[in-house]
This record gives sequence, C-alpha cells and structure tokens, in this order.
Amino acid sequence: INMRLIIRVSCVPYRYSPYVSELNAYNNIFEQYERVVIQSLISAFGLDFLIRDQHGGDVDTIHNVRLITKDNDELFYYKNKDNKAAYDNRGAYDRGAYHSTGNFRQINQDAKKAWLDSHGVDIKDEYTNSDIGFYGNTKAITTSRKAELDHIISAKEIHEDRGRLLSGLDGKKLADAPENFAWTNQHLNRSMKEENIQDYVKAHPELDKETKERMLARDQQARQSYNDKLNIAYYTSSGFIKDTAFASAKVGVGMGLRQALGLVFSEIWFAVRAELKRGYNGASELFEGIAAGVKKGFANAKDKYREIWDKFIEGAVSGVLASVTTTLCNMFLTTAKNVVRIIRQCWASLVEAVKVIFFNPDYLPFGERFRAAAKIIATGASIVAGTMVSELIATTPINKFPVVGEIVQTFCGTLVSGILSCSLLYLLDTNPVIDKLVKVLNSISTVDDVIASYRLQARLLDEYCAKLMEIDLAKFQEETRAYSSAVAILSNASNDRELNEALQSVCEQLNIKSPFGKHKDIDSFMDDPDSVLVFE
Repeated sequence: INMRLIIRVSCVPYRYSPYVSELNAYNNIFEQYERVVIQSLISAFGLDFLIRDQHGGDVDTIHNVRLITKDNDELFYYKNKDNKAAYDNRGAYDRGAYHSTGNFRQINQDAKKAWLDSHGVDIKDEYTNSDIGFYGNTKAITTSRKAELDHIISAKEIHEDRGRLLSGLDGKKLADAPENFAWTNQHLNRSMKEENIQDYVKAHPELDKETKERMLARDQQARQSYNDKLNIAYYTSSGFIKDTAFASAKVGVGMGLRQALGLVFSEIWFAVRAELKRGYNGASELFEGIAAGVKKGFANAKDKYREIWDKFIEGAVSGVLASVTTTLCNMFLTTAKNVVRIIRQCWASLVEAVKVIFFNPDYLPFGERFRAAAKIIATGASIVAGTMVSELIATTPINKFPVVGEIVQTFCGTLVSGILSCSLLYLLDTNPVIDKLVKVLNSISTVDDVIASYRLQARLLDEYCAKLMEIDLAKFQEETRAYSSAVAILSNASNDRELNEALQSVCEQLNIKSPFGKHKDIDSFMDDPDSVLVFE
C-alpha cells in the first residue's frame, strides 16, 4: 500500500480546505478498499509470482543450496531429498587423501627437481611476489622463504561445498586442478590453513595492499574456473532436467487451480464492490452490505463453470512457463522472505507517520496532521492483522489441502487487511468525536502556519521582482545554484593542489574554456614555446 497515496487521497491539503467532506471521505475509503482487494486478486489469479518473494524457486540450484545453513533452514532448503542425502553422506574430510593426488604431488616433485638442477635459482611467490625456494643440500631456508604449493580454493572448502556435491563431481579432482594451485611461502600457507582467501584477507589487515590484490585476483580466477565446471556438470545433467520438468508440471497444475479459484473470488469481489457503491450511513449497514455481496458473488460463480475450466487451462500453461523462468533466474540469484515485505511496509508506515507529524510536507493543519498520521498507522496495523489471520488459517485443517489451503490462506489474510484498513479509515474520516477533536487541534496556531505564510510571501515577491526586471526566474535560480556550488567547492580546498583540482572541476561544471588551450596545466603551457594565452 502506498502510504503517501493514502495521505493525499484521504486528506484535503491546507491550501484548499482544512476539513474533509463526508462524501470525499467515503470515496477515498472505497478507493483504498479496492486497491487492497485487487492486490489479493492478483495473488488468487496466480500472478503473484511476479511480485512475491521466493527462495530458490522449485528446483535446487548451485547458488541457492550454498545459502543453506543450520540457522536459515526454514528459508533455504533442498527441494530434492536425494540432493540433501548426497550432502549428508559426503563423509568426513580427509586431508591426506586430498594432498596425495597426482597433480599436487607431481608439481611439487617437478618444482623441487628443477630448483636443485638450477643450483638454487629461486621462484616467485605468487601472493607476495618475493623470492622463495626449497631446502638444498648445503643450505636451509626459513619458513618465510621456503616454497609450498597452496590450494587456492582449499581442499576442505571443496569437500564441504554443497554446490560441488550437487554437481556430482569428484572433490579430489577439482582440488587437484592445476589452475587451483599457487606457489607461496610456508609461513603464509600454514597461516591460512583451510581458510577462504577472501575471509583471510579481511581478518589480516597487516598484509600489504599489493599482496591482498594478488591473493584476491588468484582466488577469483580459480573460483571462476571451478564454478564453470560445476555449472556445466549440474545444469546439463539428467537429474536437473528431470527436476525442472516435474516442478513445472506441479506448478502448472497449482497455478491453474489458483486461476480458477481466483475467478470465483473475483465474482465475490465485484458483488461486494457493487454493494459498497450504494453507500451506507453506519458501520453496521456497511458490514451487512459486504455479507450480502459475498453471498451474491458465490451465486454468480456457479453460473460460470465453463469459464472457470478455461481459466484452469490458461493458468496451467502460465504456471509451467513461470516455473521454468523462476528456475532460470534462481540459478544465479534469490530473493528475500515474504515477511521482509511486511516488515518493510510497517516500517514505511511508521516513518511516514513521523514525517507527517514533525515535518508536515503537505502543510496540513495541526489536527489534520494527526488524523493523517493515524490513518498511516491504522493501515500498517491492518497489514499485521491480516498476516495474523493468515497464520491462524495455516493451523487449521483446511491448510492441509494442497494449493487450495494456500489460496484460501492468502485471500482471507489480504481480505481482512483490506476490510480492516478501509473501516478504520472510514472511522477516522467520519466519526463525530474524532472530527470535533481535529477541529479543536486545528484551531491551535503553530509555527508551520507562520512559516507557510512567509514562504508564500517570499515566493510571490521573487516572481514579482523577476517580472518587473524581465528576468527569467527559473534560469536565474539555476545559475545561482551553479555558482553557489562552485564557491562551496573552492572554499573546501585546503592547499594549492586541492585548489588547482577544484578550479579544474569548476571550469568543467560551468563550461568555462581553459586559457591554457590543449595543455592540462600552466607548467606544460609555459614549457611550450608556441603557447598563446587567450581569455574568453
């Protein structure tokens, strides 16, 4: 719900009138109710996949399984139990097995032989860029100079990687890939242990900038090659294709049922909408009209069974396409939980209410300011109430029915939010006690009234003077802002170098041509014997 929109449709700005008429109040309530219920119809018709928050779609992806932890298993989890079993049965990490493989052992042997044959010619540390070597027959080397071969992506990380297990590739072969090796000194290698390079760099600020950059660059290269292998292996596998097809069919049937039930609920809404247009004198008549509309809506839906079937087929096709699209998107990204949207909405209502009370952007009278803030808070409370109803329905037996329970839960929760919010807004706009309180508060003179008056007088004076002197006021104000910005930039310069840079920046902003022509500064200008100083 757009909180700012609620204020503007529910309150008449001060410059027009300090009060809200009963007719306008009723129309505003109706518009608000319509927006909320139409939102619920979007969900009921199966279109909510466009706006809902999701966690990995309906198929396991490498990106999303890597987000699974013990603390967030309610948000991220395996969609296929076989994939979960493969991770649970991965076995314990065996350091010896990972460090005794072919490439790792062979590269070590070849490097040491080459060092001995060259009579101790050092090699470069790929992280620190210092000289490193091996133990020789005649001299020993300290740990800071002794060469060791490092797994850029640690063997343990590869062994524990959920994405690697999803792809089915052998962890020892991936760790043993030549692009996953880098020569470094023994001291740094032993210090890193099995830690991720990115985490190690963050935890060791004493490392110089160049070393950090080299380590992160090698880590990025190794991970790019590693992830490419996983992506090709998993996303072209028969298991992934099978899961995608099954999930698409399941979502298709569910979406078709959503759309069919959505048509039924839409008939209920249109019937309720027709009842609301008649207008009511009190809250009891309003709710009696809503009840009558619901009954009429069910009756209308019975006469449209053929259209409901067509909607089911249409929804099924849309569901298949939606599932495939979601799976493709979630290969690389995921979104937040639904509750985040509710928290964000409640936080927005609180911030907007504080803004209205303390800053009064629409220049409302004192009493109307509090009425507007109350409307915002009431709407936020309605969302919370609807969520609680939705959670309550989730605990009833109806939620055990596939798809149907979810649709009823969503629709009822949103419907409660809509009815509660429009009822509270109607009460705030039409209740005699609240009107009297608002009128009393409106009679209190505030600083805003004086400020608004002075602002209006200043603006009218500016316009009159500009017209009298035949000045383009808009252009003049724009130029004034540009020159004020230039002065601020120059004032912040604390030495000659900063002042020179500030002057260049101001010249660029104000489109001032440099008197040095093609030369970037006065030094190069003076060094050129053909230079000509020109001011424009």
